[in-house]
Amino acid sequence: MLFSNRKLQRAIAREGPYYVLLLPCVIVVFIFGYIPLYGMVMAFQRFNVARGFASPWVGLANFRHLFGQVHFLYTIRNTVYIAGFKIILGIIVPVTFALLLNEINKTWIKRIFQTLFYMPHFLSWVILAGLMIEILSLEGIVNQFLGKIGINPIPFLVNHQIFPWTMIISDVWKGFGFGTIVYLAAITSIDPGLYESALADGANRWQQTVYITLPMIGPTVALMTVLSLGGILNAGFDQIYNLYSPNVYSTGDIMDTYVFRLGIQQAQYSIGAAVGLFKTLVGVVLTFISQFVAYKVIGYRVF
Repeated sequence: MLFSNRKLQRAIAREGPYYVLLLPCVIVVFIFGYIPLYGMVMAFQRFNVARGFASPWVGLANFRHLFGQVHFLYTIRNTVYIAGFKIILGIIVPVTFALLLNEINKTWIKRIFQTLFYMPHFLSWVILAGLMIEILSLEGIVNQFLGKIGINPIPFLVNHQIFPWTMIISDVWKGFGFGTIVYLAAITSIDPGLYESALADGANRWQQTVYITLPMIGPTVALMTVLSLGGILNAGFDQIYNLYSPNVYSTGDIMDTYVFRLGIQQAQYSIGAAVGLFKTLVGVVLTFISQFVAYKVIGYRVF
């Protein structure tokens, strides 16, 4: 018993300061992450602000109403479409740029490119949206350039067919710098002896990339891909909300913006809560599936 007490005291003395530093984060997450979960009961009520959580219960009526709305089904399709291509290109583009940067021998040049690629990651979509509206408008610099070479102006932000890809490409541009650094770190950790052996066998740079670099960073690519599957219903509220308009609702409206309009702007709190709960449940299921796949495929475990 005395030994156990001493062991506990040593553990507290060794690890106690870390728990103290962690405590404010735990409090913030509890206040803003767990306490609001009680609000999910609104999804099963006909919520009335005057009555609060004493509003009448309606069971699954809100969910039946949702899935009976054609526009809600469109938002699911749009969300999966936009988020899916963001995930796919969010893997391909950073891997490609990491491979290209790895071919640069001058360290200072490589650092300049890393900085330039990474800078947009720190800018909020409020700032970038304002820049994009100015650049991609019909009178913007992009359409002015297209006009100089004989191409008619392209309505990037108001055409329902073009808008989703405008969102996908701009999001990949904003975030690929972070992924590039991750994959570049994975590349630099590869044993140089493998390249030396391949060079001695007559392999050129392309063959070294195909048969050494890509297979060696394969686990990192697979891990990043699998972990991103849990966010398949997160197509980027802040980006789309700052850039979309009623003209592109048919292809650009996602679940998060739909919840915002219903729950905040139109005060349909119960319907908005039902959409949010559905999205949360799907995200939780996909997260567990992705963790299971990550463990089975590459042996990765969070806990």
